[in-house]
Amino acid sequence: MKKILIVEDEPDILDIITLTLDMGDYELITASDGDHALELARREMPDLMLLDIMLLGEVDGLEVCRQLKGDEATEGIYIMIVTAKGMQRDLEAGFQAGCDRYIVKPFMVTRLLGEIEKVLG
Repeated sequence: MKKILIVEDEPDILDIITLTLDMGDYELITASDGDHALELARREMPDLMLLDIMLLGEVDGLEVCRQLKGDEATEGIYIMIVTAKGMQRDLEAGFQAGCDRYIVKPFMVTRLLGEIEKVLG
């Protein structure tokens, strides 16, 4: 069973994502802030992380991505940023931080599922 860490601080969006993925054969873990996301990622070693950029607390999604991709132990976690920040400079910042994929909200649930299935096979 593939493990997905969902990092999202908006309860409605978190519900949509978890309800959608709950139909699949995935183990879902959630966090709503950057510090907790880092802790869970290091402990659980998910196959995929769905990561929002704007999070509660002091550590944003870009910093989470930078730290995980900069650490040999966690650099292999596939990070898909899922955010409302859709300007070109935002996408560039996401890829510079090390993300593997960038999806802008609002998104079609079927598109998100398709992207996840591509990654997790």
